[in-house]
Amino acid sequence: VQLQACGGGLVRAGGSLRLSCAASGHTFGGFDMGWFRQAPGKEREVVAAINWSGSSTYYADSVKGRFTISRDNAQNTVYLQMISLKPEDAAVYYCAARRGSGVVKYTPVDYNYWGQGTQVTVSS
Repeated sequence: VQLQACGGGLVRAGGSLRLSCAASGHTFGGFDMGWFRQAPGKEREVVAAINWSGSSTYYADSVKGRFTISRDNAQNTVYLQMISLKPEDAAVYYCAARRGSGVVKYTPVDYNYWGQGTQVTVSS
């Protein structure tokens, strides 16, 4: 499956962004999806993940209550709505996919397919 992420940009602290990730090449509905981020000098970390049906989600503690992951299987797209952004949210955000297993996974090694990343910059 090919993934194309977009929606990043520069925003002030407290602002909002919505990231989108469009998938192609396989039946999107059969894949669990995740959003990860990587800041300079840091390891890639999970932000949020969602199972193939959208019935189960996972959020990193640092984004709970501020970020929402969702998906539209008819549009082959997964979204990450981000509100109340903080400077520490600044990173390259990646979407990733793995064949659905019934259990939401949240470590990078569990995902087989990756998009190219989109930069999120948050000014203080």
